[in-house]
Amino acid sequence: FHLQEDIFREKNTTFFIQLSLMDKLLHNCPKEGHLHLILKSLMLANDREGISGPLDPSLIQRTDVLLVSPWLAPIVWEGTFNRDILNAQYRQKNFVVGVATFAVKKYVRFIEGFLGSANKFFLSGHRVNFYLFTDHPEKVPSINLAPEKRLFIIPVQNYSRWQDISMNRMDIISNHIHSHWRYEVDYLYSMDIDVQMFEHIGVEIIDTLVGTISSWQYTKPRDSNSYERHPESRAAIPHGEGDFYYAASFYGGSVSEVYKLTTACFKGVTEDRANGIEAKWHEESHLNKYLLYHKPTRLLSPEYYWDEELIRPRIIRVKRLSSVRKDLQEVRF
Repeated sequence: FHLQEDIFREKNTTFFIQLSLMDKLLHNCPKEGHLHLILKSLMLANDREGISGPLDPSLIQRTDVLLVSPWLAPIVWEGTFNRDILNAQYRQKNFVVGVATFAVKKYVRFIEGFLGSANKFFLSGHRVNFYLFTDHPEKVPSINLAPEKRLFIIPVQNYSRWQDISMNRMDIISNHIHSHWRYEVDYLYSMDIDVQMFEHIGVEIIDTLVGTISSWQYTKPRDSNSYERHPESRAAIPHGEGDFYYAASFYGGSVSEVYKLTTACFKGVTEDRANGIEAKWHEESHLNKYLLYHKPTRLLSPEYYWDEELIRPRIIRVKRLSSVRKDLQEVRF
């Protein structure tokens, strides 16, 4: 009996570790069905051998992090995919990815670092359109992009408050998708301009609806997540609800899904404004409300947006993209 028990435990080590990680990350789940989903997702991740795809379980070597969400969406970490297999698969599809980013007022200083690192590390070998919105087109530096990458500089007005710049991005993205981006790209991602990339970010990020788990989620308990809690706001998430907290610095998906997301979020922003309300974290609060009820089909781990204000834990083996250290008061005002 003891021998059989030892064999069972050895074969299911990954399962028990994943169960423990899920319990820590999503403790106090408000709905009874969550536990069933957690167990089901872990069983599938542990038992479904021989399935090929972007996150083939035969390639998974990580047992220290959560690899699948309660709704069975993969969570992308270093060591959970084979980029060569993915590149071979996606090159056959010949897709185009768009990246929308905003450099308004003093944020123009971050353009060179962003484009330079993105040219080197973002979807290398694949077609990418960078859509750069700025109120100072004349200050955009000349950067020699790879042949498969193109830069479109789009003039945009600035606003007196940085919060308004942030919250109007959703509307601008939605309008440009409707007018012409839907004819130009297959997938679209929104990224902050004040970031730099340090390792390759490839086709492992491609899916229908993609959210990036905030690096702050790994430094605070779940109940400390910065959801908007005031019930008057359209971004409000009731106490006891929520799963992951997503960073607005990097999100995306198919053009059609990003259109739905940005349109819905800006509608919430508009309704809040009409009622004299401003969500705690502006567009990010509305993004989290949307992704709570429209679950991402793929989640990117904090490797894909690490906040430099935090000490990097051991589980973050690779820092692919991170914020640039800066004086927020100086650049915003």
